[in-house]
Amino acid sequence: MLHLEDAVSHPAYADSVGPSAPDAVHLRRAGTSVVVDLAGGEPVIAHWGEDLGDASHETIVSLATASRLQRVSGGLDETARLGVVATAAAGWLGTPMLEGHRDGEAVSALLTLTGIQATSDALQLHFVDTETEISARHELRVTASGLVRARTTVRNDGAGVYTVQALHTALPLPWDSTELLDTTGRHLRERSAQRHELTFGTHVRESRRGRPGADATLLLAAGVPGFGFERGRVHGIHLAWSGNSRVFAERTSTGESFLGAGELYLPGEIRLGQGEEISSPELLGSWGDGLDELSARFHAEWRARPQHPTRPRPITLNTWEAVYFDHRLPKLIALADAAAEVGVERYVLDDGWFRHRRDDTAGLGDWYVDDTVWPDGLHPIADHVVAKGMEFGLWFEPEMVNPDSDLARAHPEWILRGRVGLPASARQQQVLNLAHPDAYDYIRTVIDDILDEYPISYIKWDHNRDLVDAAAGPGGAGQVHAQTLAVYRLIDELKAAHPGLEIESCASGGARVDLGILDRTDRIWTSDCLDPVERLENQRHTALVVPPEMMGMHLTTPHVHSTGRTVSLSMSGAVALFGHFGIEWDVTTLSEADAAEVAEWVALAKRVRPLVATGRIVNSDVADPGLDVRGIVAADAASAFFTITQSQTLISSPTGRVRLPGLEDDRTYRVRVVTPGGIVSAPAQSPLEWAHHDTVLTGRQLAVVGLRPPVQNPQQSTVIEIATA
Repeated sequence: MLHLEDAVSHPAYADSVGPSAPDAVHLRRAGTSVVVDLAGGEPVIAHWGEDLGDASHETIVSLATASRLQRVSGGLDETARLGVVATAAAGWLGTPMLEGHRDGEAVSALLTLTGIQATSDALQLHFVDTETEISARHELRVTASGLVRARTTVRNDGAGVYTVQALHTALPLPWDSTELLDTTGRHLRERSAQRHELTFGTHVRESRRGRPGADATLLLAAGVPGFGFERGRVHGIHLAWSGNSRVFAERTSTGESFLGAGELYLPGEIRLGQGEEISSPELLGSWGDGLDELSARFHAEWRARPQHPTRPRPITLNTWEAVYFDHRLPKLIALADAAAEVGVERYVLDDGWFRHRRDDTAGLGDWYVDDTVWPDGLHPIADHVVAKGMEFGLWFEPEMVNPDSDLARAHPEWILRGRVGLPASARQQQVLNLAHPDAYDYIRTVIDDILDEYPISYIKWDHNRDLVDAAAGPGGAGQVHAQTLAVYRLIDELKAAHPGLEIESCASGGARVDLGILDRTDRIWTSDCLDPVERLENQRHTALVVPPEMMGMHLTTPHVHSTGRTVSLSMSGAVALFGHFGIEWDVTTLSEADAAEVAEWVALAKRVRPLVATGRIVNSDVADPGLDVRGIVAADAASAFFTITQSQTLISSPTGRVRLPGLEDDRTYRVRVVTPGGIVSAPAQSPLEWAHHDTVLTGRQLAVVGLRPPVQNPQQSTVIEIATA
């Protein structure tokens, strides 16, 4: 990740406190301002969001002063504010930013500011508590995308152990941000949105699953009532961490409102010896006039990383729903041939290739090619795929182990557990303790060996089990924090040892989607559910944080395995178009006509993908819940693609006009339908006139007035291309 300390190498106020210290600091970059009130010794963020312009220091100090609280009846003599490291000892009565103790004692932490380092866009604050013998460092930065990144580090300076119980980071909200948006879900329906009023008290979302989980919220946002994708001021936070977590929104009776987050530590999990420290995961904050502007800051931030994938995202075929565990070479070769014919560029062999793995009850951990299924190893299929001009990918689940495996029988001590008996089973598997040096070395070695032997350019890295009762052994300490760091290290080391290797983060579909794992992987598997009707909401809310080119989106079989719904190819293709496009389908079963249409969708995806990787996502706030209108607009607004999808029957037919926002107001555009196979029309329908003429409209006309979409049956989509006339 980008580290905040990189931004403070030339401080304007080097470790200054006292008379020479500033009363307030204004951080400003890329349309975002942060004002920190430093008077009084407890730094407080007085503003985060809209750019305040090139304001004088005098007005910034006045702004900070104007945000301070009065003493009120029935309260403390000095009303406590939300300091960046607010604690109960400072009088703060809301959720504390730091809680800890020394064997149940020394529970009172009161951190005094001792040093300030600041530039125009970054701030480091240093604190000490001489009584408790701890110190802290808070880092705050406004990035080139206008994103705010914050993190706190706590160090034990005293003899003995200091246990950190909680370490949170928070960003304030405008008082009129009274509507919350977060997401929830389950396997096959991750990131379903829910909205409600931000009332007084605390709205908390926790994950105790050892990963974010299918029910996690990727973003916690608060805005003015009724905010949408196109407009309405909204602020949101994301915690870049792949283990246990807590995110919360809080509104207090003293006029404070804020969003906060931190890692959720298991009891006694973080015990710091003298000189040791712990850093909170980075809190990433974005804001905007509408959710599209908020999400654009996340996308710009991630795309600016040096390790971000920049080559065209290969059209990917995954074998899972085509063959499941039935690994017969003739079938897999025929599948590769059919995939190459329709334009696939990457072929991924899924679960079932390693020892004892004929179903999901055995074999996890035995990462050796099963010679009863593959007597010549994976060479026949890997070599054939490469000879067809495709990349070869392979499925692993490195963090898991089946009790019915050679590995578990040889090393039961490598399984995470808190008691003598194994934790509750899930998918007949347990979790391998990668914080155990020997277990880590084994997994690193066996994966290295496979990568060395075969021409593997891609790993589908799965994670099919929550971490339940995850301790280092019977009676041992909680291990989720250490496990998460070990996974990060393993991925980092494998990628360093195998340059060019790409890794997909899959976790029972989309149960580990966060910017911690996505800082070291190249895409996520957005959901195991490929039903495009279900995927509409899932993909829209995943894209609030994740750039679309990092989201796996695949064509599926007409009869969807996960829901039993029958869907059209036009909808399946259109819903997969604005992401990392692929196919999850036994393409050997296609008729000649269907294969030709799939090839057309692949060709269109290749034409659209440069825009997907660089453009801005736009979502039209439509009045009819049965319509979905979204697009990708070029960074220079010279071109765009939009999809208009009908997920259910509509009351009106034909429906009202739909708007296509996000283009340049005064530029003239040519608009045309490019759906493979064209518009599907019923015999009674007349032609859609504009779709059969040279239609030219301005960006303002498209955004304000719009156009009539074609009359469609439920579960059909239309793709529209827009180019400068």
